[in-house]
Amino acid sequence: MPNPGSEESTQQPTGVVERLVRDDTDRKRFLKAVGVGGAASFGAFVLAACGSSSSSSSSATTAASATATAAASTATSSGSPAGDVAILNYALTLEYLETQFYNKVIAAKLFTGAAGSLVKSFGEQEQTHVEAIKAVLTQLGATPVAEPTGKFPVTTPAAVANLAYTVENLGAAAYLGQAAAIQSKSVLAAALSIHSVEARHAATFATLVSKPITPNGAFAAPADMATVLATVKPFLA
Repeated sequence: MPNPGSEESTQQPTGVVERLVRDDTDRKRFLKAVGVGGAASFGAFVLAACGSSSSSSSSATTAASATATAAASTATSSGSPAGDVAILNYALTLEYLETQFYNKVIAAKLFTGAAGSLVKSFGEQEQTHVEAIKAVLTQLGATPVAEPTGKFPVTTPAAVANLAYTVENLGAAAYLGQAAAIQSKSVLAAALSIHSVEARHAATFATLVSKPITPNGAFAAPADMATVLATVKPFLA
């Protein structure tokens, strides 16, 4: 996890990245997986692991948008509490940053072939989350929070994959951390539909960086707002 103690220095994720540098066997295995020659086989592996395809991705995006729209409609008619609006804007801030992260990774062209397509689809899904949450806020008569400017260390495929694992797990933990505080059942349903996607993104990257797919065992660990904001602080320009 990044060190939240300083805005000036962004600590690179360690662990698998350090092992890749020091261990020839791990480095060769990783390069074979994500290099130009091995990208297609890696992409096929993670696509199979996720049960993902172009059609299923499109269907999932449509379903998420429909869920968010239904949440806004129900919350508007019942009067969504101000706390829910604050939580939605908190989630929107995180989705803004995740979208910017993926856009930067895509622009860097570190992943090619099927792996590159997978990263692109993840970025598109994060953008869909942004649009869905903004739509809910607008329909509730609330103003979506302004988009912050993010800064992310996008250097090598190894560093990016490890950072993506951290970012996606943080996003999932953030949604889970607010679940009990959401008062509108429809807003809660929409939040949980996004939470599951964030967790699946994290699991996909876990297969790449040799990290646990379920890092907290049988039950996911929530993260409170203060912890999440402190963690993302180094990524704010």
